[in-house]
Amino acid sequence: MSRSSALQADIAAALDWWREAGVDAVFADEAKGWLAEPAEEPQGTAVAPGRPAPPAAPPPPELPKIGGPREEWPRDLAAFRTWWLTELSLDEGGLAPRVAPSGETGAELMVLVAMPEEGDRETLLSGPGGALLDSFLSAAGIPASQVYRAAVLPRHTPLADWPSLADQGLGALLAHHVALVRPKRLLVLGANILPLCGHDPAQGAQKLRSFNHEGGRVPALAEAGLERLLGNWQLRGRLWKRWLDWTDGQTWDEGHG
Repeated sequence: MSRSSALQADIAAALDWWREAGVDAVFADEAKGWLAEPAEEPQGTAVAPGRPAPPAAPPPPELPKIGGPREEWPRDLAAFRTWWLTELSLDEGGLAPRVAPSGETGAELMVLVAMPEEGDRETLLSGPGGALLDSFLSAAGIPASQVYRAAVLPRHTPLADWPSLADQGLGALLAHHVALVRPKRLLVLGANILPLCGHDPAQGAQKLRSFNHEGGRVPALAEAGLERLLGNWQLRGRLWKRWLDWTDGQTWDEGHG
């Protein structure tokens, strides 16, 4: 037998011996951390050497601002009412008509609701919610001539996307509207309106004390919307109690006699 053949036979015999002993893998003296947490993969996509990195994804398109450029918003209340009925950027349309706000500048009270009632056509709050509001204002002793009625949305929109509307600047437009009216007090009826007033709805409507608008601040009281008030006498009672606390129980006639 040649020397090389003898060496091959020795190697084969050694491998057979280890295989018979149950050892069929290579072992090293260096310790391995088999139970250690795997190392985090590097951020980003690996790029082969010499190949350019893929372009970054473009940012999402910015939502168009409601009302268009701020400098083009009407600067007086009469022009605002006309603009409210015609400006295309205020909403995406719908089956219900747009309804204008009503009242005069410097009103004793501005009542703000989320949207017109379903049956409103020519007049805002002409349905059951408006009738309830009329009863409330009559009990409070505030004449209709001293009330400004407004809605945050120009038309009845049951499935309004309120977070998106806030991102599109509806709160700034609301503040502009309040600044044009310059009311003595502001009554906010509807939880969806609170974020537009710069208020965290998680704190509850009772925490809203004032509304900041362009160049000023107006005392504010917030409560549930008219639809909820219609169906819940407890909410109506709470509104009346909070109103008396807010106004110190004083009616408009007593304060302007």
